[in-house]
Amino acid sequence: MKKEIDPKESPRGRAFELWKTAGMPKVTIVKTFDVSRLVKFAKRNGMKTNMLMCWCIGQAASGIQEFYTLPAGAHLWLYDRLAVMTVVKTMSGDARLCDIPFSADLRQFNEDYLRLTRQVNETNEDHLLGDNYMAIDTSALAECEIDGVVSVYSELFTNPFLAWGKYHQGLFKTTLPISFQCIEERVGRSVTCLNYPP
Repeated sequence: MKKEIDPKESPRGRAFELWKTAGMPKVTIVKTFDVSRLVKFAKRNGMKTNMLMCWCIGQAASGIQEFYTLPAGAHLWLYDRLAVMTVVKTMSGDARLCDIPFSADLRQFNEDYLRLTRQVNETNEDHLLGDNYMAIDTSALAECEIDGVVSVYSELFTNPFLAWGKYHQGLFKTTLPISFQCIEERVGRSVTCLNYPP
């Protein structure tokens, strides 16, 4: 559920005044991470690495207050629940969006991820949770060799956004470049979500 809050009574009030009229309020950070533990954990437990990436992002973000607020034009909204959005390639070859409600319980999140992404794949229809959840957007371009991704700058797309490409398997470690795009005020503490261990 979301409710509008007075920016002046929010810890984000000062920042909101700075970026509510900014032409490009987002900042993009690109960093390469060692994801060896995550990949091993996925293989050992028969889980999808992309699902674990989404869960780690949700788990880390759930402890950061700024991830529960979202600007929309001249308004600031407060949410009480998080979701992680992923892009699903459908049976017809289209790309559709799928919101997964975040659960700190990894098994529950895994079940929801598998069920909902399968549903989107088969129906070729987006699964969006709407105004009930603050969604953190992700995009895995697993077939692409990329160093970074920058999403569109628009007041319509103010959600935090993470994107990654193909894993790089080295001799001793697996690395993954990750792009993290967010409203500037989130950067300082929020980048910790990229280091969250499974």
